[in-house]
Amino acid sequence: MTDPSSTLLRARYGVGDAPKAGWPATLDPLIASLLSHRSVRSYLPDPLPEWTLPTMMAAAQSAATSSNLQSWSVVAVEDAGRRQRLSVLAGDQAHVRTAPLFLAWIADLARVSAIGAELDQPTTATAYLEATLLGVIDVALAAQNAVVTLEAMGLGTVYIGGIRNHPEEVAAELGLPPHSFAVFGLCVGWPDPAQPAAVKPRLPQTAVLHRERYSAAGQAEALDRFDAVSMAFQRSQGMRQVPWTRQTAARLKGPEAMSGRDRLRAALEALGLPTT
Repeated sequence: MTDPSSTLLRARYGVGDAPKAGWPATLDPLIASLLSHRSVRSYLPDPLPEWTLPTMMAAAQSAATSSNLQSWSVVAVEDAGRRQRLSVLAGDQAHVRTAPLFLAWIADLARVSAIGAELDQPTTATAYLEATLLGVIDVALAAQNAVVTLEAMGLGTVYIGGIRNHPEEVAAELGLPPHSFAVFGLCVGWPDPAQPAAVKPRLPQTAVLHRERYSAAGQAEALDRFDAVSMAFQRSQGMRQVPWTRQTAARLKGPEAMSGRDRLRAALEALGLPTT
């Protein structure tokens, strides 16, 4: 059990914004693990236990799934050559190459399409955007269950959104069938203690928690506070100090900031997933 007055809440929100009310005197280990989540980008070369994948998959498949459609799949990549090629497609991220396991999480409408063909029954609802959303939501829920499980094993992870930079090439590398799409990747491995990852602060709850109805009251003040918290974190990590609000605006300023993902609609349609 962990005392919530310890470093957990202060690390997640910053000293001034750590919630003080409504917390129990001690935290369950699962909650403590969730609060301790961090993105790990430096890994030891040590192999993973054989039970890692089946245990992770059982947890992932225990996540909620819309209408029990289970419209997702995952491709586990351990081959160094394939990880190298995927790293290039994902923005040349070194940790995709160095993590002993890379997981590609797939929104998968191919399975239900094949079932319909086998039963000689139309599956025309898969031609609507809702079907694509079902797959994306299902795979996100499953992947987060997997991350929680992997971290409980002592492993480190980091999501890789860059896998969407070149969707068609990634699909070809992974041998994906039509009507499927790699939504994101996940690096998995033993964290390198020589390069420890830190807990990155999040927005104060006052910026994201709304009661009964959405209200922007106090948003500007909360963002100002978070800019200060995020720059203090950057300073502690030896990083260039840039306000979070400026980083966020720059990340979405236009298509030139999207690393090729500005053509995602065309890529999804080429892969047989509806966008309208």
